[in-house]
Amino acid sequence: MTGFIKQQEIRLALKLLKWRYENAKLPMPDENALQQQAERLVEEANRIAKERGKNVIGIVKDLIDDIRK
Repeated sequence: MTGFIKQQEIRLALKLLKWRYENAKLPMPDENALQQQAERLVEEANRIAKERGKNVIGIVKDLIDDIRK
C-alpha cells in the first residue's frame, strides 16, 4: 500500500508526463506504461531528495524535462 503523499506525487508525475508527451508531440505510451514510469520517477526523485535534501516535486519535474532530451 502506498502512502497518501506518495500517491499524490505519483498522480502529479503522471499528469506532468502526459503533458510532456503531448507538448513534445511524442507518441503517448499506454496508461499502464505511464503509471509505471510515474512510479519510477517518484522513486528516483525520493532517492535523490534523501541524498541531497531537495524538494521531491522539483526533482520529478527535472526528471520529466529530461525525457525530451
